[in-house]
Amino acid sequence: MRSHPILAIAVAIFATAGCDTVKPPALGGGTSQAGSAIGAVTSSFKAVTLSDDDIGAMADSSCAAMDKQSKIAPPGSKYDSRLKRVVKAFPKSINGKPARYKVYITKDVNAWAMYNGCIRVYSGLMDLMNDDELRGVIGHEIGHVALGHAKSRMQVAYATSAAREAAAASGNSAVSSLSQSQAGDLAEKFINAQYSQANESAADDYSFDLLKERKLSRKGLVTAFQKLAKLSGDNASSMMSTHPPSSERAEHMQKRLNEER
Repeated sequence: MRSHPILAIAVAIFATAGCDTVKPPALGGGTSQAGSAIGAVTSSFKAVTLSDDDIGAMADSSCAAMDKQSKIAPPGSKYDSRLKRVVKAFPKSINGKPARYKVYITKDVNAWAMYNGCIRVYSGLMDLMNDDELRGVIGHEIGHVALGHAKSRMQVAYATSAAREAAAASGNSAVSSLSQSQAGDLAEKFINAQYSQANESAADDYSFDLLKERKLSRKGLVTAFQKLAKLSGDNASSMMSTHPPSSERAEHMQKRLNEER
């Protein structure tokens, strides 16, 4: 039987959003669980059928909301200058969209990239990693965008965010202009969502191949995952500790390095 990707994604989003959307009926009320479930599926279907322009606009609003609430390393600062040096050999665009880098000043160890080329690196991660390790992590995040994972993640975030509720209330299938709070909620949903094991592994390999293509060291991918494994104990829900464990990802990168010798 031929599979239907859009339907499959809708089912996945419904599973993710179920706890927030499907509620027991109020005593004496006329709203049933079935009705709520149908509404959730409808909203999920709208999420996966959003146009690329819709997703790009939501990424723009979400990234802007995160920038507004974060402390950004100013141009010429040590973090900004280092990041520019680290990514100098990387592609200037991803899937035709300009790659735009900024550093958030925070002790958190994290990095993420959105569909529109918005790439944000936390100073806590930069303090933990050397340049080669940092390139490996950023290459991984770029991989999520280039391979379409970030687009799907934004769809999932939209299906469980206040932006979806606003769209439903207005009768639109997408939100062309989000309020600050809606954009912030969407950004938080996006950042806190988890990629699948397959997505994480594919992004790891993408980073390895990108570094190889650019004639950059790949050893940093091994040691970066080793550091993250120690940081999280392979149990905590930090940026790269879950699917699969960081120690296994380090072993996979080392195996690829060994195969080149």
